[in-house]
Amino acid sequence: MRYFLVAAIGALLLAGCSTTNLPVGERAYDIIPAPSQQNRAADYKIGPLDILKVTVFQEEDLSFDEIPVDASGNVLFPLIGQVTVTGRTSIELASDIAARLGDRYLVDPQVSIIVSQSASQKVTVEGAVERPGVYPIEGQTTLLQAMALAEGPTETARLNEVIVFRTKEDGVYAAQFNLKDIRKGIQPNPEILGRDIVVVGDSFAKALFRDLLQLSPALASVFVQISRN
Repeated sequence: MRYFLVAAIGALLLAGCSTTNLPVGERAYDIIPAPSQQNRAADYKIGPLDILKVTVFQEEDLSFDEIPVDASGNVLFPLIGQVTVTGRTSIELASDIAARLGDRYLVDPQVSIIVSQSASQKVTVEGAVERPGVYPIEGQTTLLQAMALAEGPTETARLNEVIVFRTKEDGVYAAQFNLKDIRKGIQPNPEILGRDIVVVGDSFAKALFRDLLQLSPALASVFVQISRN
C-alpha cells in the first residue's frame, strides 16, 4: 500500500511538469509587452472619469491640458459637441475628432490626445494566489503589481506558468510568463491593462504532498526517504 501511494504521488509529480504550449519568452512580449509610452497609446482604452490632454496643432483655442471624461464615457469638445470616448484608444479618438473638425471647420487638422490621468479600471487575478479576485488599477500597472494586489502566489503556485489573457479588437490573446525570471530582472515586467485576466498555474502534486504532510508527517517522511533511494 505504501509503495502504491508513493508511485501515485510520483506520477502526479511527473504530470505537474506539463506545459501550456502558450507563447513564452520574446513571443510572449509580442502579445503582452513591457510598459512603454508607445504601447500605452496604442492599447489603452479610454474609460469614464479619465482625464485627457488634447492638442490641435496651431489651434490654441481648441487645445486643452485637461478634458474630463464624464461618468457616461463622453466629453464635450468645442465646435463638435458631445463625443463618445469610452472603449477607444487615444489614437482612434484623435482621428475621429480630426475628421469632425476637418468636415466643417479646419483644413487638415492635426490632433493628438494623451491620457494624462486614468481612472480606476479592473484586472482579474485568478489561480494559485492568496486572494483571487477582481482588483481596481490606476495608471500604469505591471504584472508584479497585479500579483501584489492578490497578495502574491501561494506555496503551490507554478511561477513559470503565469498566463495573461488580453482582449483585443480581433479576439482574445494569451501569453505565458515566468514570474521567477521577472523578479530576478532576467525578463521584463509586462504591463497589465484594464480588463486583463491573470491566471497563476497550480501544481496539484505540490498541493497533494503539502496536504499529506499535514495529515501524516510520517507518510511524507517515507516518501522523501524512498525518493532519495
